[in-house]
Amino acid sequence: MRRVSVLGATGSIGQNTLDLIRRAPDDYKVVALTGGRNIAQLAADAREFGAQVAVTAYEDALPDLRAALDGRGVEAAAGARALIEAASRPADWTMSAIVGHAGLAPGMAALREGATLALANKESLVTAGPLLLATAQARGARILPVDSEHSAVFQALVGEDISEAERVIITASGGAFRDWPLEDLPGATVSQASSHPNWDMGQRITIDSASMFNKALELIETKEFFGFTPKQIEVLIHPQSLVHALVGFRDGALMAHIGPPDMRHAIGYALHWPERRDLPVERLDLAATGSLEFRAPDLRRYPALALAQEVMQAGGHAGAVFNAAKERALDHFIAGRTGFTDMTDHVAEAMQVMAPHAEGLGDITLETVAEVDHLTRKQMDAQIRTRA
Repeated sequence: MRRVSVLGATGSIGQNTLDLIRRAPDDYKVVALTGGRNIAQLAADAREFGAQVAVTAYEDALPDLRAALDGRGVEAAAGARALIEAASRPADWTMSAIVGHAGLAPGMAALREGATLALANKESLVTAGPLLLATAQARGARILPVDSEHSAVFQALVGEDISEAERVIITASGGAFRDWPLEDLPGATVSQASSHPNWDMGQRITIDSASMFNKALELIETKEFFGFTPKQIEVLIHPQSLVHALVGFRDGALMAHIGPPDMRHAIGYALHWPERRDLPVERLDLAATGSLEFRAPDLRRYPALALAQEVMQAGGHAGAVFNAAKERALDHFIAGRTGFTDMTDHVAEAMQVMAPHAEGLGDITLETVAEVDHLTRKQMDAQIRTRA
């Protein structure tokens, strides 16, 4: 029986992970579950799976969690330190699905214990890729990608020599506004940006899909995880979201990964790796699909992709700056303090202002990443106050 923990259990990735674990109850023992403010869901899952501990990120929510778990034999805890303690408990496999920079330290804690880390938190690689990979190597741990695109690249490379790969193409649906007139984008609302044409995801990642900030993070993640150069990594708009990624080899061949837009495939691949097992996902009927469409992204519509290229070229702490600025811009957009297209302008300005400080920090550590994250968020808040 494998010991598993799910960090970010109440989000869409976490719930899909628990769905797969639920289907094979004799194969897994749940150690730790963590979540945010959805205390009812967190407590219900902790009771169902008999978790050792349930942790909410918010200390003011601890009384409600304790009350919901009273008499059930499940420990209740709250706050950043409790998240790290839960991630440090002995487990064979840990899902890292906490959203944003907050997922970095718990994921690192799991790696230090030698666990296999199923990484859905792309921000960890964006902000601290070299540190994450070095920690895994030093501790004999393994990182398995869970983003659908990176899982697809990983699978396309099975049995191949990565040095023979000359290019990698990750696809993007184009998000909610892929067919909008460009002149209408500045007026896009939070509600409009929160509706994805293909995937069922949380609000923040859905908006990031509309702005393509999500894909920008995935470009950086591809570089960090697989070691491809920025020039080798491409993006294609693929409205059907069936081809998740392609790897091109030196002989001109392209290996494509095709599957339904269902995150349980990538999660299941990481959960069962190195085996393949039956998964409750749709079996594609390509004849019924008829055709697959691809087109190059318009950088006027998706300027975040150009910023990702700058981050990859700069290296170092540039990823931490970019991610913090992106997260804070999204906060302000959701709160109605900035416009949809203004987000990219704010992020670009913050990258320029923060570059000298980031370049002088030296090696990437949890402490330097936290410093960059904090200062960049302050910079973003100041910028948006000035323009308000």
